[in-house]
Amino acid sequence: MTPLWLIVAQGYLGVEETPGKLNSPVIQRWLRNLRAWWSDDATPWCATFVAECFLEVDIDRPAAWYRAKAWLDWGRELTVPRLGCVIVYERKGGGHVGFVVGRDASGRIMTLGGNQGDRVSIMPFDEARVVGYRWPLGEPLPEGAPLPVIDSTTPPSTQEG
Repeated sequence: MTPLWLIVAQGYLGVEETPGKLNSPVIQRWLRNLRAWWSDDATPWCATFVAECFLEVDIDRPAAWYRAKAWLDWGRELTVPRLGCVIVYERKGGGHVGFVVGRDASGRIMTLGGNQGDRVSIMPFDEARVVGYRWPLGEPLPEGAPLPVIDSTTPPSTQEG
C-alpha cells in the first residue's frame, strides 16, 4: 500500500522553480504553509518539499524541517529502504532528502524529491551517497516487500539542492 504522504508527493511531480527574479507560486505556498522566514525558490528547497508532504497528511516534522540532514534525527531509523521512506543523502556542501519510490535495474535508488534538477522529479541515486532511511513515528511500517523496479536510463543525480 502506498503511504499517503507519497501519494501527496507524486501529485507534485513536475513542479519547478521559476527562472529569474520570479518565484514558483506552489513553492511559495509551501513556504507560507510551513511558516518559513524566506519566500524564494532559489533557496534550496528539497527539505521544504518533504516537510510540505508530511504537513498535508498531518504528520510531524523535525524542528529544523528546512535542513535535509535534520531528517536524520526524525522518526524511526530503518536499516533498509521501504517504499515511501524518507531518504537522506550526502552531497558536497550539505545533504539532500526525498522519498524512496523504487530501484532501477542497476540497483540505484529511485528517489522522488524536490529541487532535483530544479523541479520535483524521480531520479536515480547511487546507494553509496545514502546516510539514512527514516520512517514516521506512529505510522505502520509496510511489510518487507521488495522495492518496485522502475525503468531508468538517466545518469545518477549529482546536481540537487
